Amino acid sequence: MAKPVILTVDDDPGVSRAVARDLRRRYAERYRVVRAESGPVALDALRELKLRGEDTAIMLADHRMPEMNGVEFLERAMDLYPYARRVLLTAYADTDAAIRAINVVDLDHYMLKPWNPPEEKFYPVIDAQLKAWKHTERWAPEELRVVGHRWSARSYEIRDFLARNQVPYTFLLDTAPEAAELVAAAGSPELPIVVTADGTCLSAPTDAQVAAAVGLTTAPAADFYDLIVVGGGPAGLGAAVYGASEGLRTVLIEQHASGGQAGQSSRIENYLGFPDGVSGAQLADRARRQAEKFGAELITTGQVTGLEEAGGARVVHRADGGTIAAHAVILATGVDYRRLAAKGVDEFTGRGVYYGAAMAETPECKGEEVYIVGGANSAGQSAVNLARIAEKVHILIRAEGLQRSMSHYLIEQIAGIPNIEVHPLTTVIAGGGTDRLESLRLCDPEGERTVDAHYLFVFIGAEPRTDWLDGVVERDDRGYVLTGPDLIDAGRLPEGVPRQPYHLETSLPGVFAAGDVRAESMKRVASAVGDGAMAVALVHRYLEQS
Repeated sequence: MAKPVILTVDDDPGVSRAVARDLRRRYAERYRVVRAESGPVALDALRELKLRGEDTAIMLADHRMPEMNGVEFLERAMDLYPYARRVLLTAYADTDAAIRAINVVDLDHYMLKPWNPPEEKFYPVIDAQLKAWKHTERWAPEELRVVGHRWSARSYEIRDFLARNQVPYTFLLDTAPEAAELVAAAGSPELPIVVTADGTCLSAPTDAQVAAAVGLTTAPAADFYDLIVVGGGPAGLGAAVYGASEGLRTVLIEQHASGGQAGQSSRIENYLGFPDGVSGAQLADRARRQAEKFGAELITTGQVTGLEEAGGARVVHRADGGTIAAHAVILATGVDYRRLAAKGVDEFTGRGVYYGAAMAETPECKGEEVYIVGGANSAGQSAVNLARIAEKVHILIRAEGLQRSMSHYLIEQIAGIPNIEVHPLTTVIAGGGTDRLESLRLCDPEGERTVDAHYLFVFIGAEPRTDWLDGVVERDDRGYVLTGPDLIDAGRLPEGVPRQPYHLETSLPGVFAAGDVRAESMKRVASAVGDGAMAVALVHRYLEQS
């Protein structure tokens, strides 16, 4: 097996040779050092390494380079080697740029030049980055292949599941020669199929089977915990981080993928500490790794179907028939997008109609006219992202404008993007097509009209999906969980409890709600994370008095 690569790029030949010399002196036995003197040349080298199946451990780039500076190079290199550690080499005068790059390219470290002696200022940094790289879970894109029909809803669901869990894969249309060979070798199984690195073929697999095949955890390691967190969105991840970091044996159960709806956002630009924005996937991945670092267990494809009180324990029932118990539970299940009530649209779900950002489908929108239904931030973020590759993006809203439902910064961005058009007072009344979505019937103040459309992304509000809690905890008439003061105001305090509920506590003592599922919560990422942290503090208070 080829040695992993350490890549260094600097336009100054003397500095480039010096960096490579110092690297080879210490790491040549275990790593191959590759140097380049410009960003484009370095990208060509990375593409060649990728084609040969070689891995890259660290990329070191000088900030001040012509044609392409270090930040621009690292941003483009992320697409080729997302798990490689990224280090920016900078002069003292460029430290502000380096700090900004932490948000732009998820920079792992920046180093000031010069670094003599390397034993004190250079090697310790590289050692730490190599150690972090070795402990990063990573999959080679060529190791996992998905074969299916282009307009199969289940093929889309599998690709979306892999994309949201940040598992690289190669999708092969069933008509491709390589796909035909794989299908024949597997005995012509039912499509879609997932082929793993060791040649195992999964035919029409469930999400749980796919998760197990790619190494995601699908079952808890124990029967009893201090804290169970149900839901892996910002609130759930926040609760898992704070719970585990404060010594609680914590397990998080997520049905789909870490990040929830926020994890599908192409760019979140109003989250504290990220002035240049951060993708929802990056934020979710960081939070997931942080929770696991503190010892939290994260269960994927874990559908929860029930909750009950059993003495001092709180028992969670899972769809597979198993149960887990804990001293306390935090409900952070978030919300799901409402379905679009338009004739014929449902039959094209996963075949041109998508709820949420649908990251797996975004690249396919190149050169297309794309339609988005919804006027809140998630719709705006998706529009801005799609406008980079689509020929035109149409935003359809019922209201007269975006001002009531979308943040001001997004409205300004959209106004400045020429290929985004907002259609006020417009609704979708029908969808048409054969194997895929081909047209939409729209209604606006001028009447009805039919437009050609292959892609429709829907962001039309949300529902909490809390039917499984019926009769267990108090909810409002929309299904959101009532907690603390809201229980008191509604006159729905639990009987036989000698104290009033804590601020985020439900009508069942020891069970708390955080994030979007909680009645009257702020529907923002920052407030959801705050809810998760506050809920853990209240769990401690509950445990101390139990």
